[in-house]
Amino acid sequence: EGHVFREHNNSPGYYDGRYWTMWKLPMFGCIDPAQVLTEIDEAKKEYPESFIRIIGFDNKKQTQCISFIVHKPKNFNG
Repeated sequence: EGHVFREHNNSPGYYDGRYWTMWKLPMFGCIDPAQVLTEIDEAKKEYPESFIRIIGFDNKKQTQCISFIVHKPKNFNG
């Protein structure tokens, strides 16, 4: 056929789970934790059946320094 591909594979692909949709623009400079919690609550209301992840960046090195899940769908069995 001329193309290399995996036809019958149950394992996740390289890019699976690597790209997430952003809720809003990044909250650079936010120092109020209540504002972050409010955004999390609003995202949970809008997307109750989705995973919600927080990503923290180092403002000096300009790199990602932390990432964690703050919400899992109720029907997730993992």
